[in-house]
Amino acid sequence: MKVDLYNLQGKTEKKIDLPGQFNEPVRKDLVKKAVLTVQANKRQPYGAKPGAGMRASSKVSRRRRKYRGSYGRGISRVPRKVLNRRGTQFYYVGATAPGTVKGRRAHPPKAEKIWSKKINLIEKRKAIRSALAATTNLDLIQKRGHRTNKLTLVIDSKVENIEKAKEIKKILLALGLEKELKRLQQKKVRAGKGKARGRKYKKKKGPLLVTSKPCNLKKAARNLQGVEVCEIKKINAELLAPGAELGRLTIFTQESLNILKEKSLFGKKK
Repeated sequence: MKVDLYNLQGKTEKKIDLPGQFNEPVRKDLVKKAVLTVQANKRQPYGAKPGAGMRASSKVSRRRRKYRGSYGRGISRVPRKVLNRRGTQFYYVGATAPGTVKGRRAHPPKAEKIWSKKINLIEKRKAIRSALAATTNLDLIQKRGHRTNKLTLVIDSKVENIEKAKEIKKILLALGLEKELKRLQQKKVRAGKGKARGRKYKKKKGPLLVTSKPCNLKKAARNLQGVEVCEIKKINAELLAPGAELGRLTIFTQESLNILKEKSLFGKKK
């Protein structure tokens, strides 16, 4: 498949061939599996403190003639702690048991739980190739919400030397992504509180810039909402298909495609 190579002014210089990795059939099931694996491996273990809710003494005897007991008082057998007493008369309040004030949780999350998942290397590489192939499908790109009529944008490798966000924005405008940038700036307030949970606005995903090496472009792009930069060797299914939705608008540098082809990254598709 041939695509246009653009310069920094947004003009077409020549046509180049895409590497064989872009010829992979699109497999949404594999991509979803790979994305869920990446998300699970980034998850931080969490859990309740082992002694939470059990630090108060709530031992009450059920036997006769015990000094600190509940026998014959007509009260349930809930564990109780003593707030105050007068002689042998105690003022109890429920404690420790689930359902009591400041009691322990019945089944709290355990810090030792393993959240990480595994995926076969062949499946992972195939998922990345499939996600790369989806970037050449204009229907999937537009269905995902990107406002563009172009696909698989390839730009001159000089873009990797850019250090300012305004210069990146200028290049994106030259590539005809004005509507896409406007979409990223629009903010829509969510209705209700259930799904918000402190996230008042929904964060949108914009273009992904793929470079050949670590560069200052990544630092500069942080000031552009939705725009991300990634090295070709570190690319994964989640970056190419956030939320397991195929068809992210992706911009490759010419040198990154050369590395993809020469080093046969992600198991070259013949």
